[in-house]
Amino acid sequence: MTGSRGFATAIFAAVTTAADRAAAIAVAAITVAATTVGALAVLVCLGTNADAAQCGSGPAGFEAWKRAFSEEARAKGIGASSVAALMQANYASGTIAADRSQRSFGLSLDQFLAKRGAAAIVARGRALKHSQAALFASIQQRYGVPPGPLIAIWGMETGFGSQRGNQNMLSSIATLAYDCRRPEFFTEQLYATLRLIDRGALSPGARGSMHGEVGQTQFMPKNILAYGTGNLDVAANALSSTANFFKAHGWRAGAGYQPGEANFAAIEAWNAASVYQRAIAQMGRQIDGGE
Repeated sequence: MTGSRGFATAIFAAVTTAADRAAAIAVAAITVAATTVGALAVLVCLGTNADAAQCGSGPAGFEAWKRAFSEEARAKGIGASSVAALMQANYASGTIAADRSQRSFGLSLDQFLAKRGAAAIVARGRALKHSQAALFASIQQRYGVPPGPLIAIWGMETGFGSQRGNQNMLSSIATLAYDCRRPEFFTEQLYATLRLIDRGALSPGARGSMHGEVGQTQFMPKNILAYGTGNLDVAANALSSTANFFKAHGWRAGAGYQPGEANFAAIEAWNAASVYQRAIAQMGRQIDGGE
């Protein structure tokens, strides 16, 4: 502000005629006004940023972040019980460690398949395809998705339901929403989690994997809201929900799902890692009877 007034004084002193002085006064007034508006805008912006939940890279700021985020959540209509549950969430150090060490997605396809036990998944998957034939026929009739890719995901994600994780889902997702690595993505997931708790569709104490995935095929909260059909800890519901996800992402009954074929895009939508996508397509083909 001092600089703008000095500028105005300099202009005024440099002119001599009344007309020039009048013009100079007008210019100076505009300059001062513009500077004042700019300064006020900066102050408003700083105030807004100070009030917003700020991401962090360690546990020290997590409690302050929860308080700020809780205020934002209330303003967006999240219920009191869900906000209270969020305030009880703990910083999940194990989730952060897991998020920083996802090295298997950098492996070659053969290495990835070996590390994930693809041969065992395919062998058991073929047996399940036959023993649960009625279930898979019903899913295929409704959604157009054959058993192979669904069974491959089921085996890959949880070992057919045997390894669903034991992390507090809300703490995991809140920690990742707070963490500066991917706050936008996980903030959306956190709001979805709170809405599920609001609806009574999810317990605040729900347990899942390191990144907050839950159920037999490991659904993230936003996908539960959009595509979930019932309790996802029940295999039939989880498999149907996964098929529902595929159909919503353009799956066409009878079309292929290998790389370059029409339905591969739905597998790509399920998981962003290229090696994972190709693994599911290959295992699915083997389960469905191809090699």
